[in-house]
Amino acid sequence: MKTKKSHGLRRSIACVEICQQFGLECLRGWLAKFQRRCQISNRVTNQVSLWIRWACAFAPLFACSLARSAESATAGSPGVSSDVPHFESEIRPILREFCLDCHGATNEPEGALDLRLVRFMLSGGDSGPAIQVGSPEESQLIHRVTSGEMPPGQMRLKPEHIELLRRWIQAGALTQAPEPESIGPGIPITQQERQYWAYRPLARPEPANFGGSTRVRTELDALIAQSMPAGVVFSPDASRTTLIRRVHNDLLGLPPTAQQTAYWLSLPESHWYETMIDTLLDSPHYGQRWARHWLDAAGYADSDGSALADAQRAWAWRYRDYVIDSFNADKPFDQFITEQLAGDELAGPANGDWTDRQIELLTATGFLRMAADGTGSGDNSPEARNKTISDTLQIIGSTLFASSLQCAQCHDHRYDPISHRDYFALRAIFEPALDWQNWKTPGERLVSLTTTAQRVEQEKIEAEAQVVAAQRSSKESQYMKQALEKELSKHDQPLRGQLQLAYETPGDQRTAEQKALLDLHPSINISPGVLYQYLPEATEELTKLDAKIVEIRAKKPSDSYVHALVEPPGHLPVTKLFHRGDHNQPTEEVAPGGLSVLSGDNQMIQFAADDVQLPTSGRRLALARWLTDRQNPNPLLARSMVNRIWLHHFGRGIVATPGDFGRLGSQPTHPEVLDWLAWQWIDQGWSVKHLHRLILTSTVFRQSSQRLEAAQAIDPENHFYWRKPLLRVDAEVLRDTVLAMSGDLSPQWGGPPTPVLEDEAGQVRIDPAQPRRSIFASWRRSQPVAMLQAFDAPVMNVNCEVRSASTVAPQALMLMNGEFILDQSAKIAKRCIQDSGDSANPDSESQGLPPEHAQLPNQIVVAWQRILQRSPTDQELQAAIQMALQQLTLLQQDPARVPEGQTVGGQLLTNLCQVLLCSNEFLYID
Repeated sequence: MKTKKSHGLRRSIACVEICQQFGLECLRGWLAKFQRRCQISNRVTNQVSLWIRWACAFAPLFACSLARSAESATAGSPGVSSDVPHFESEIRPILREFCLDCHGATNEPEGALDLRLVRFMLSGGDSGPAIQVGSPEESQLIHRVTSGEMPPGQMRLKPEHIELLRRWIQAGALTQAPEPESIGPGIPITQQERQYWAYRPLARPEPANFGGSTRVRTELDALIAQSMPAGVVFSPDASRTTLIRRVHNDLLGLPPTAQQTAYWLSLPESHWYETMIDTLLDSPHYGQRWARHWLDAAGYADSDGSALADAQRAWAWRYRDYVIDSFNADKPFDQFITEQLAGDELAGPANGDWTDRQIELLTATGFLRMAADGTGSGDNSPEARNKTISDTLQIIGSTLFASSLQCAQCHDHRYDPISHRDYFALRAIFEPALDWQNWKTPGERLVSLTTTAQRVEQEKIEAEAQVVAAQRSSKESQYMKQALEKELSKHDQPLRGQLQLAYETPGDQRTAEQKALLDLHPSINISPGVLYQYLPEATEELTKLDAKIVEIRAKKPSDSYVHALVEPPGHLPVTKLFHRGDHNQPTEEVAPGGLSVLSGDNQMIQFAADDVQLPTSGRRLALARWLTDRQNPNPLLARSMVNRIWLHHFGRGIVATPGDFGRLGSQPTHPEVLDWLAWQWIDQGWSVKHLHRLILTSTVFRQSSQRLEAAQAIDPENHFYWRKPLLRVDAEVLRDTVLAMSGDLSPQWGGPPTPVLEDEAGQVRIDPAQPRRSIFASWRRSQPVAMLQAFDAPVMNVNCEVRSASTVAPQALMLMNGEFILDQSAKIAKRCIQDSGDSANPDSESQGLPPEHAQLPNQIVVAWQRILQRSPTDQELQAAIQMALQQLTLLQQDPARVPEGQTVGGQLLTNLCQVLLCSNEFLYID
């Protein structure tokens, strides 16, 4: 017989569920306490389930009144807060970070305790329930974390985390929605995690209408302006001279020449700016500038790294040139990504010689070969192989997914909804080409580009060389015989015969007596290496034949290769998940797939293990097409790339961490701008140059960098882009600009990299005999160029997501004492002297300059224009002349300060040019 008490308890269970559904957390918490006190089961009978469904049908009629009653009841209760924590929003992130690795991520949780759901916590593990609803102090969870017993190791919950857990348990261990009836393996992805800004589909924001505002030129401006708080407005436009220098640096990484500046200044106001942008985007220097940004993200290096040998990658430069060509051609970015991920699958097998298009596609896969790989330099261990694969996935994750995938290599990601299984599903995509159990070293992965005709020519030339080689061999044999006879003639018989027999007997067949005999007469041991000691004239003739052989072989067409990733046809290895990331502990098989959080439901994104239409598996091609689907663009890829373009225009991204859009990264300052730009980009065929035009023609970019007092007081960090940020030039831009100003910059581009050398001080510098742009320098991991490194050029341990812009003492020392700057300052001064002419400045005498230096004021003006792209003010000119007079006194007192071959006037201007190269105005772009 059912009692009234049991009937009341059953109703309380139903009320708990109803309150959970309609968000009445406070009342539900009170009922949960009542349920716990009466020690009833969480299992609801069929009758009660029917009652719940009936109650839910009528619940909307009284939900509001129940809510008001609950608010009234809790308002006067000092122990209950209106800001009640919930499992999904506040508690689960804590557990994910500190606990779920052991208590939920694995098939067999430690201590049989599963913390993925509240009901699992109530059921508990080997030590009993993890929580006691309403009683934090009686809960095992609170006891373990406060005592420091859990989590194991050095990680500890912060006091605020523990307090949040206490409040949650005290309030009834509430959830925002009913928990699922079943749950699969691993940590499930919640709907709340899917709604995180980075994983949501791209939105199409509508910019506000700003009417006839002259400061809002474009929709981009409108999006930025509508986010500005009251009192913050765009700054006035920068001057035309400033914009000319700004855009040249931005798009080309080179300063405008005096002629270019004069031309842009001469154009009428209408459309001069747009014309300049289009002209610069058509320059081949554009690709050389913007390729560097992608090469940073890809981890480009001209050496293998990983091992101390740091073997050179003799053919990596082909990938560098591919990137430059792609940017110059404005290759659609979806095609650019697809070629880099699956160029070999698109190229197919060779049918005779490789075609130009096939070579281009193979070269593109160099992207997947940029990770450090020491397996060809002495460490071909399983650990080294898997490290190369891990670094490759890290590059892919940070560039294409803007996610720290490597955090899921050993366990489910502690902060982001990326599972251990997701990581190995992505790894399975690359396993046919990067099979750690059937590994290829860097040398074995090179693809020969030598054509059939070249091989025929090589064989023909080698046959010609062999004819001469045979002649040489015959001559050498004759000379050896002649030398032996000459030496044997010094001995009488029978010793002569014994020595000859011992000499002519192969070394491994000589008797002990013969060996002893030759040791007693070492002059008989004649070899080609010592023939010159017996017959000096023979050496001369043989040397001529050697030179002829070398000359003939030099005519051979040289072999060439491409540094590529090529998947063997029909190779379909099984990928297994590594327990804790240990390759020695493989567990279950994992199919190739993408990130589950992007699927829109609880299903994994899977790709076919084998595309029957391709000789290869087709997995990487499937990944590329999924990433670049124009109808359903991948939000991570689209937002990531737009953010990178913005970063390089403004010095900081809309997301400050371009390689990590997760919870450990930064939040976007203007997410609607990201999405708007992404759609504009995709709608225009993924054109990067179109994206440049959208940004560069906006007021946001064209405004001055000067600080407005009112806006500075409201937004000192320029969060709302009310002025253009001031940017320090990149390391390569600094060097290239100086070379351009001195006239040394070589127009030669592409091909094998410029070698690096060590100077007398042991600093690595680019070979001064080949003054090409810095992007063409050898980028060795173990030999970073000292000047570039001082100005924050990265050393590619893996890749570089964003460069720092430090201000450190070595920069000043490099500019003041570095051999490069000293040499280039003298060359710039020489050009300024030539360009200024011989005419004396009429004011030179009144300025205190002796007659022999009357041309100095004109030379100073030319130096200012060349280095800073503007003329000096009167005050600056006077300061420069005063500096020259002080320097003149020093040079007259100590003539040794003037280098050999330099004049005093030349040294005065050299010193001034060096000062200008050290100035902030030169090092920073306004």
